[in-house]
Amino acid sequence: MDERSLRAVGWARSLPLDSQIKTARDWARARLDELGWAATDTADDVLLVVSELVTNAHVHAHSTAQLVMSWDNECLHIAVHDSSPVLPEPRHPGALQPGGRGVLLMDALADRWEVHPCPHGKTVLACFRPPARAEA
Repeated sequence: MDERSLRAVGWARSLPLDSQIKTARDWARARLDELGWAATDTADDVLLVVSELVTNAHVHAHSTAQLVMSWDNECLHIAVHDSSPVLPEPRHPGALQPGGRGVLLMDALADRWEVHPCPHGKTVLACFRPPARAEA
């Protein structure tokens, strides 16, 4: 087998406006379990980002969220597509404001993230490297 060949696995889920954010987290948690990541700090970070991105698709874009998770042996990619062309921007929320922290969360939790405008909305993509393995 060619060592340079890419091995990848992926999953996709559509989350309509009437679906609960818990549905997205539970679905993502099951995928993390398949990867052996479920009981790691990285899994907590992934689940928080999934919650944030799906919430943003529902609340700000008033859109179904198309959630895709893919693993390419280097990075777990979390992508959420919605129908709004409005790109996320950093905000400076007050201490008592309930929202406005999505970009700050992405910066703090993901190894990298980016936004891709599309003809019918946008896709926000976050990358998470594998959790550190405990030394035996």
